[in-house]
Amino acid sequence: HDPQASAVQWLNRRPPERPTIFGVDACGTKNSHVTESWQLRVPNEIKYLVVDSPAAIPPMHLADLTSGAHAILVPVLPSGIDVQAVSRLVANLLLIAKVSRRNGRLGVIANRVRENTLGSRRLQIYLNSLDIAEVGVLRDSQNYVSTSEAGLSIFDVPPSRVRKDLESWQPVTEWLNRRLKTPLSGRDFYRAPLEAGDLVRRSTLDSGLPQASATRSRSVCACLARSPNCSFARRAYSASRCTSSA
Repeated sequence: HDPQASAVQWLNRRPPERPTIFGVDACGTKNSHVTESWQLRVPNEIKYLVVDSPAAIPPMHLADLTSGAHAILVPVLPSGIDVQAVSRLVANLLLIAKVSRRNGRLGVIANRVRENTLGSRRLQIYLNSLDIAEVGVLRDSQNYVSTSEAGLSIFDVPPSRVRKDLESWQPVTEWLNRRLKTPLSGRDFYRAPLEAGDLVRRSTLDSGLPQASATRSRSVCACLARSPNCSFARRAYSASRCTSSA
């Protein structure tokens, strides 16, 4: 769901000798020779599915993305504009998509944080005010820039080069492991009833979602409040691969 295709370009640059990450480009050019469902298929051997949501998705469609997701990650940048956007998104997830705080599948993660800055302190105050799991804090590190340009992640390079960044991902992967092992309840498959006009828009959204069986794939939905956070998906892809091999 990345109109800029940054995640797809990253996958295209990924060296063939590295562990394979299967990508589904939901915003890519449609192939007239095959059905849309075939283009968006997920192979049977895939255990973990990461859905990179569009930025600023309409509230009535949030449940369509979060339904059946074992984990919902909301990244937030240390800026006032991003905090406001995430506040609205979290409210919509709780009130409209009916994501329950009690089942623990919703988590917020601080992204691109510079230590000991006014922005980071303000962000921490905001995160402390939420009755939602604070999954982790990711540094504003050039390691992400250098590895992504080569189609790699920080999990693909020698640990000694990225020690601090790997440490910051440890609580995130531990949280993901717990969530992916937790069975879903009936409420976790909630989809809001829609009017006739909205059903057409829902079918359009569904056609852009990767098709995977909920019984064989564990899914992580990265909900983005604003487009500047879209690179978070590349990190989530890598973290989920790390989780699956743990």
